[in-house]
Amino acid sequence: MLEFIQLLNQRYQTILSQSCNEANKFSYQQRVDELILTEAFMRKGYLINSSPEKPLQITIVGPTQAGKSSLVNVLLNSNVAEVSPLAGYTIHPQGFCVGVSQKDCSALQRYFGRFQQMQQSLMPRTRHDCYSLTETDSEALCVPKCVLWDTPDFDSIDSVVYREGVIRSIALADIIILVVSKEKYADQSVWDIMSALEALHQPTIICLNKVNEGSENILIESLKEKWRLARKDGFPEVVPLYYQKQTGLPVWPSQKSELLSVLATQVDHKKQSQFEQELLQKYWKNWVEPVIAEHNLLHDWNNLIDEAIGQALENYQRDYLNHPRHYETFQQALAELLTLLEIPGLAGILTSARKVITWPMRKIMTLGRKRLHIADSSQELILLNQIAEHLMIHVADRLLDNAEEGHQRLWWKELSSLLRRQKPDILQSYSATAKSYHIVFQQDVEKTAQNLYYKLQEQPLVLNSLRATRVTADAAGIALTLHMGGIGVHDLIFAPAMLTITSLLTESAIGSYMHKVEHDLKAHQLKTVKQLLFTEGIGKQLKSLPEHLSTTTYFNISSEQLKAAELQLTEKRYGLRLL
Repeated sequence: MLEFIQLLNQRYQTILSQSCNEANKFSYQQRVDELILTEAFMRKGYLINSSPEKPLQITIVGPTQAGKSSLVNVLLNSNVAEVSPLAGYTIHPQGFCVGVSQKDCSALQRYFGRFQQMQQSLMPRTRHDCYSLTETDSEALCVPKCVLWDTPDFDSIDSVVYREGVIRSIALADIIILVVSKEKYADQSVWDIMSALEALHQPTIICLNKVNEGSENILIESLKEKWRLARKDGFPEVVPLYYQKQTGLPVWPSQKSELLSVLATQVDHKKQSQFEQELLQKYWKNWVEPVIAEHNLLHDWNNLIDEAIGQALENYQRDYLNHPRHYETFQQALAELLTLLEIPGLAGILTSARKVITWPMRKIMTLGRKRLHIADSSQELILLNQIAEHLMIHVADRLLDNAEEGHQRLWWKELSSLLRRQKPDILQSYSATAKSYHIVFQQDVEKTAQNLYYKLQEQPLVLNSLRATRVTADAAGIALTLHMGGIGVHDLIFAPAMLTITSLLTESAIGSYMHKVEHDLKAHQLKTVKQLLFTEGIGKQLKSLPEHLSTTTYFNISSEQLKAAELQLTEKRYGLRLL
């Protein structure tokens, strides 16, 4: 599941980095934040399972110039956090170890992943994928043993570039301290963040900074209302921080000195996997909505191709297999049958022909020459190529219709352009496959002829009658001319001698068997053409076209990948446990 979340996040960010339309830009950025938060929270689950004795993590969050770094210094009774009147001065997560060593925090590097741990003073302002850990030796009376995190703001214009560090620090927290000032507490960005954190079930306190004595009660009532609108859990403890003119720092109330220690006793990681599950369920439908939309487009595209192939096969049946003047394959089988008969005066020639027809591998090149001629003059191949042209025209027209009127017009438009560029190669590949099919299918034609010959041997009267017929010898001569390339199959069908032979066989004792053989040959031919030329040939090439669309514009996450992730989502009844 973690791998899928990372993949989905990467695809969202790639699309955002391109010319993502404004309608999607805000919602996609919001989903990226949610994915980063979920990934980090799942990483926290791994951290808990692998390092159950990890130090307590307390994270201070808040909007710009709320006084987060100043509060860190107050709680640590030190000046370890750099403060500035400039907005957005802190741009990296900075952890301060209280009563613990950096060695105790070694597992945090795996949690932060690609973020690099650096010394606080060496973190460059040009890089945002880093964090610091600093050991403090000051006497922090209000803070239990922990790592206290100072974080960048989440609401300034520049925060988009360092927002991931904020989110990772928040997801890591066992306790959240929200710092707001009387000027910032009502900002929507504050309550969007607090709403998103509800599913993490972190004990929280609110520090109301820069307030004057006597005004806090009104502000707290307003905070309660804001909290009620954003979240459904209980309203947390509020700590008013009064400004001290002498030091320029807020003052932590003495009556709240044990508050963080009390909250620390409420931290319980036993339900971490359950909370991960709840977080995934909360956002999943929204996250995969564009992925499913792409799958629906692919489904519509595949249906369009299947419909076009179905129509093409109907045309093939109507204009070839069931056409009385165009269908030549069974006549080829009859021509092969005549070369198998022992006809006086032609025995020597037929002996050589029979060696070819038995299809030994050593004669494959010799037989190939005859088949190339058959392929070059085949009415079937001419028709198959025409059908493919019509199929491509039909598909192109449907794409243009969808690009003008359908849902996701841009997708259809790009696919239409892609089809137009690749059409010549697809048709060329199809034509080569069709020719190869036609040559190889002569094996089945000859097998049909042999089956007819064996059946005739069971009917000696019919066989002798054919051998004694001058018309048979004439037809056999025509058949041999066909083998030598002197006549086309289409001409053979209408030769008087062949028409006579066909009538004799049809009216003989094997007439019903002939009809069955012809029916079976047609069914086999239809199945072969469908599978080889359309399903595995042109159909497969057309259905794979969307794979060549830009990977920077679309998610290109397969339905199999999505199903595998959703299976993990549903089968973990008691939450996700990352291995």
